[in-house]
Amino acid sequence: MKGNLKERLETLAVVVLLPIFTAVILFQLKQTTSNPVKPKAILQANRQIAADHSSYKLLQQDFTDPRDVTEACLTCHTKRDEEIMATAHWRWERETVLPDGREVSIGKKNLINNFCTGAVGNNGSCMRCHIGYGWKDKSFDFEDPRNIDCLVCHDNTGTYFKQKGEAGMPATKETANKFYSVPDYNYISANVGLPKRENCGICHFYGGGGNNVKHGDLEESLLDCSREIDVHMTSEGIDMQCTDCHLTENHNIKGKLYSVSAMNKNRIGCEQCHTDAPHQNRIYDNHIEKVACQTCHIPTYAKGNGTKLWWDWSTAGDTKDGQPYHESDVDGNHNYLTIKGNFVWDDNVEPEYYWFNGTADHYVTGDKIDETPVKINELMGNYKDSEAKIWPVKVHRGKQIYDTGTNELINLKLWAKNEGEGAFWKDFDYDTAAVLGMEYVGREYSGSYDFVRSDVYWPLSHQVAPKEQTLSCKECHSRDGRLSELNDFYMPGKTYEAYIDWFGMISVILSILGVLSHAIGRYVFSVKRKRKENS
Repeated sequence: MKGNLKERLETLAVVVLLPIFTAVILFQLKQTTSNPVKPKAILQANRQIAADHSSYKLLQQDFTDPRDVTEACLTCHTKRDEEIMATAHWRWERETVLPDGREVSIGKKNLINNFCTGAVGNNGSCMRCHIGYGWKDKSFDFEDPRNIDCLVCHDNTGTYFKQKGEAGMPATKETANKFYSVPDYNYISANVGLPKRENCGICHFYGGGGNNVKHGDLEESLLDCSREIDVHMTSEGIDMQCTDCHLTENHNIKGKLYSVSAMNKNRIGCEQCHTDAPHQNRIYDNHIEKVACQTCHIPTYAKGNGTKLWWDWSTAGDTKDGQPYHESDVDGNHNYLTIKGNFVWDDNVEPEYYWFNGTADHYVTGDKIDETPVKINELMGNYKDSEAKIWPVKVHRGKQIYDTGTNELINLKLWAKNEGEGAFWKDFDYDTAAVLGMEYVGREYSGSYDFVRSDVYWPLSHQVAPKEQTLSCKECHSRDGRLSELNDFYMPGKTYEAYIDWFGMISVILSILGVLSHAIGRYVFSVKRKRKENS
């Protein structure tokens, strides 16, 4: 009997209230429009360079050393070297206050990661993505402006490349091969301009050893993509370049990568163009207080090419007939490499979701491992944090080497040109690679190692989907929806609390009874009034 009564009450509530709620929501949705952003013509006009560099005699000399090109640039662009040498792009570190109050200088120069363990010590390979020339060891002079590579960011010909394994140097007559030729410095310097996607992408698309290995939402398909991959960068739309969002002042580029950054400073956001009320709809815009724009507008990532989600170093070093080998999946992604171990890739990946207030903690060189998985970086925030919002995140998981004696993660020496120099990618000896890697960064190695789980978190901001493909309400507002792992707050449709359901049902019933009582009362009194008037 109780069950039947409850079912009848629920049916009554649905029949009465559903039309009301539907009408309210439709009224709100009818008001929905998108705020205009900068039209394509304005963006393209802002990218024009007034000076014709091909007319400058200074750039017509016979360049044999790229450092001479830099010196020629600085003849007119005075003081630009001072700006560049103050940036994190040059220093590969910045002064930071971590959430626990520690004041440290962190960046790619000194942080450990769970991709190639660390950049320093592997300079010949990793420093190919530094905006300088010749950072091959600790002797590199960060104060010498001739070491700045102007062309890597400002080449607009698409012909300038740094040579693999040469510590950030382009090919020379001595090192040129079938893959890398000596750049035509006269042609390139006569055709410089604001950075394009190609300039930024040569490092940010291919970091970690290949296309889309790291970020998941930054990869080569963005060079010429459809609306379905990214509505901002597609040539079918406004064809945005990286610097249209990552605005630059004095060579300081706005925007942060939270695998190597910690503080809520110098950030960029969607509201730069779209304002903080972009939908012109109260229901949708109210979500922005606790939900990042990216959460609804990036329903999947790695839409053009797969991204690496798992890297297991513990299986590296196997050979076949004494030779390194690799195995690939049907998409051409490596499942196994002797030099790196096992991988798991995926595409069209559904993000994970975390509270994020713009700050991050980090495992800093020398920290002890106090929990597993080791959090290489940790995004800070929770529901009660007024600055925190729900963000979509790529989580890269792996197993990497650590020192069982000191209980610290190990910097490995991975790269060398030749066998016999102790680099793991040549000699496949973990002990020697650990000794040399730790020695380079000035740390002790106990002589014993094992492997430990580690995670790194990458907030997503690229590969924004067309509005027709944004998340629907039920994808979050359901018990098994996308936000099912976030349990520190109440959300209608997701969180089940029996007393709230009963309170809501009783409130609905009382409201209905109140309306009916009022209607019946008015009817009765009107009948009595008419009878009195007629008498």
